[in-house]
Amino acid sequence: MPYRESSKIVRMATHDAGVVSAIAKGALRPKSRFGAALQPLSDGIAQMYMAEHHDLHTLAEFDLTHLRTRLAADLGRYAAAVTLAELMIRFAPQAPHPESFDVLREALSLLEEAPHGTVDVVSLRCIWRLVSELGFEPALDRCARDGTPVPPDGDLRFSAAEGGALCPRCSGTTGVARLDARARADLRALLTPGAELPELDNPHGTAHRRLVSRYVRYHLAEGIELPALRFWTTREMEQA
Repeated sequence: MPYRESSKIVRMATHDAGVVSAIAKGALRPKSRFGAALQPLSDGIAQMYMAEHHDLHTLAEFDLTHLRTRLAADLGRYAAAVTLAELMIRFAPQAPHPESFDVLREALSLLEEAPHGTVDVVSLRCIWRLVSELGFEPALDRCARDGTPVPPDGDLRFSAAEGGALCPRCSGTTGVARLDARARADLRALLTPGAELPELDNPHGTAHRRLVSRYVRYHLAEGIELPALRFWTTREMEQA
């Protein structure tokens, strides 16, 4: 974001310091030492002067290592990428958490390389994986409310508010979605790194996007407006 006449304040997800804010002095000047390096979603090596008594540090240098131009190749890739960045910047710890940083960077690379027609399902897996790494993985095998094992087959009652699956005794509350056997299997595949990605047509893909969006709003957002997530959730899926 612009700061005064010639500077920027940047938010960065870092491997060694967590999510940080830093002022890039002179970044808006025509001959800034940062040049065009401070682009959204790019990778680099940041050198900072760390403030002792407040959360706004000073960015001394930013050496660009990877400008992710392929994410701008189509709207689906970019929408998913900025959603991941939004979740990371807003909800990752402001302390070292290299696990979430690694998940974010791998997810952006997967989105860059995903063949056309698979971007949306890859996006779903990446978002669920980041949500899980941030400590909010949904329960699928046990009731999220009382811990009772849920039947392994058939339909699944899933509550975004409660944190996942509900057993028959707890599933009478409002706001519970019914996932049929196919949707249940698809969700498990999305939550399992390395599993074969499910094939999702437009209606099923849209339903899964709404499900993870509701889940994020309950467990991470807590009333915070998330414009990137809203746009990613409501846009039309890409067709293979």
